Amino acid sequence: MSTIQSTDFFSDLDRVAKVRHQMADVLSGLTKVLADTEAESADTSGELGLEQTIEDMHTASQNLRRGVFRLLVLGDMKRGKSTFLNALIGENLLPSDVNPCTALLTVLRYGPEKKVTVHFVDGRAAEALDFAEFKQRYTIDPAEAKQLETNQELAFPDVSHAVVEYPLPLLEKGVEIVDSPGLNDTEARNELSLGYINNCHAILFVLRATQPCTLAERRYLENYIKGRGLAVFFLINAWDQVKESLLDPDDTEEVAAAEARLHQVFRTQLEDYCQIDGQDWYDERVFAISARNALRQRLKNPDTTLDGTGFPPFIEALNQFLTQERAVAEFRQARTLGRQAQNRFAEVLERRLPLLNQTVDELKQRIESVEPEFKQLADIRDQFRADIRSMCDRKSHAVANSFRTYVLNLENTFEADFLRYQPEIRLREFISDSGRGRFNAQLKQAFEQYFNDKFYAWSRTAEQEVDAAFAQLAQNAAQYGASYAQITDRMTAKLTGQNTVGLPNSLRDDSSPSWATWAMGLISLASGNIAGMALAATGFDWQSILLNFLTVSSIALVASALFGVVLGPLTVALVGLGFGALQLDQARKELAKAMKKELVKHLPKLADEQWQPIYDAVHDGFDSYEKTVIERIDQDIASRKAELDNLVKQKETCEINRDTETQRLKSAQADVNSACQQLESVYQYLLAVD
Repeated sequence: MSTIQSTDFFSDLDRVAKVRHQMADVLSGLTKVLADTEAESADTSGELGLEQTIEDMHTASQNLRRGVFRLLVLGDMKRGKSTFLNALIGENLLPSDVNPCTALLTVLRYGPEKKVTVHFVDGRAAEALDFAEFKQRYTIDPAEAKQLETNQELAFPDVSHAVVEYPLPLLEKGVEIVDSPGLNDTEARNELSLGYINNCHAILFVLRATQPCTLAERRYLENYIKGRGLAVFFLINAWDQVKESLLDPDDTEEVAAAEARLHQVFRTQLEDYCQIDGQDWYDERVFAISARNALRQRLKNPDTTLDGTGFPPFIEALNQFLTQERAVAEFRQARTLGRQAQNRFAEVLERRLPLLNQTVDELKQRIESVEPEFKQLADIRDQFRADIRSMCDRKSHAVANSFRTYVLNLENTFEADFLRYQPEIRLREFISDSGRGRFNAQLKQAFEQYFNDKFYAWSRTAEQEVDAAFAQLAQNAAQYGASYAQITDRMTAKLTGQNTVGLPNSLRDDSSPSWATWAMGLISLASGNIAGMALAATGFDWQSILLNFLTVSSIALVASALFGVVLGPLTVALVGLGFGALQLDQARKELAKAMKKELVKHLPKLADEQWQPIYDAVHDGFDSYEKTVIERIDQDIASRKAELDNLVKQKETCEINRDTETQRLKSAQADVNSACQQLESVYQYLLAVD
């Protein structure tokens, strides 16, 4: 892989930012042409029924103008995340001795002035602070942080996150960075960090060379990252310390052998998370870096090539991903919307212009002749709605039932699974009241962590099942959309007495009705969601289901019941077992066995309590999808009827100057075509420039 300088990265980001704004401007201009034409038509030959098209174009333009590349930085504490971020942005913005103790999720974005805004979870107004006040109020002592971690508590439970604005080149080029607390921090903070995953374009997962993939890191990768189709870059930081740890750091053979062994260790542990569509992307996703050395170079010379730090290949891969893969997908969506607007306008004019010559009676007769086609469009709507509802009922029951079965089966694997979560038993400490209290807190934390992991493991399979259901609905939408387009073509032919003119090859792929394109997931008008499945645009959020489950009182009740029953007898049993290693190992097994005995009493209730919330959550996701799809189909049908009715009303009330109206509409069409050509040119420019 060739090297790339940080200045090249900035240049590419700058180019994408300019293209984004150019496309936003073109879409905005196209929206204005359509809106002005619609408004003028109200006073001439009647409105054209372009309201939904205009609204979609306006939304897409606004989203492009606000668009950024959002990077989420994850990793355990003390992995050098802050140093890495400082090296990436080129300034010592996040002091490593302060940031880990703020315990707040922080969003870094561009701003003309340095400031911090703290957002709260209770709905009260956000609070703007300067850096000094922010550090004073939201920095905690490391000892306090450790105690909070032990107690599974948040330092600032009323705070959602902080937004840091800073006039930095990287941020000005359209990059936002979400800096998360350490993953070995409290589970509550982990939930907050992981809640940002689906709203980010890439995850930068920071590891440390001297601590290859801890148990906590593997747990998070397995439960929260694997199999979710996320773009993850693994950064093995402090690679320079591999050489420093050797007896003879100047021995090149010894250094090479040590690095080779370490590379093999990381490949063994990370390659499963670098599989994309059946292909191994390990070399394009895993990078050995020295953030400290990179930061030193950047502070001395912002235009440094960062040689010897491992940053060049990483920056090139990130550059490739952001400025080509993601940007192309984003701009392809804008081009698709533009083409659809062009097609819709051409279709409207194809009907309107011939009908201008018709008398009112002739026009009414022709409109009456297409009533069967309008009925067929409504039938397609009803058939698709029936498909969605059928899928909704099947999947809501299937997912909820799979959860119930999964929970009830936990008793079959609990003893073996829970052993790896159990805190270490120190018998001398355990026999004291204070020691048992500490062990009780650790055991409760381990039990909750076990449940977290188990539920996330189930959610991954459930999520895949729901995704497959929406993929099937997307295929249905494509089929219904094709039939719908054939019917509207037939309507136009009957209304005008002419065969419809075929679309140019360049536009044929975008000829589906806009409602079908949305339902197929080819476009998403939700801000921050680039070309995602329509499922995401409905607001369907697995995170809300997870949080609902993990915060319900039933888990706390199960935990309390377990510890109240288990720990008393266990104390006596442990004392009788003695102090040997074999006895302690047996004690761990006895503990798991005793916990299982109590757990199985509560699993049926837990499964039943959560069946309905999970059913409702899945059902609501399909309901939201159905609501949006049907609204869009209804709006399309209504606009087609209104377009014809408006023309009749205008003919009944005033004389229409056919030549003037034809010239006006064709002039507007020329403006629409010109704007779409600009979109195409800007899009092709992005593809052509490496």
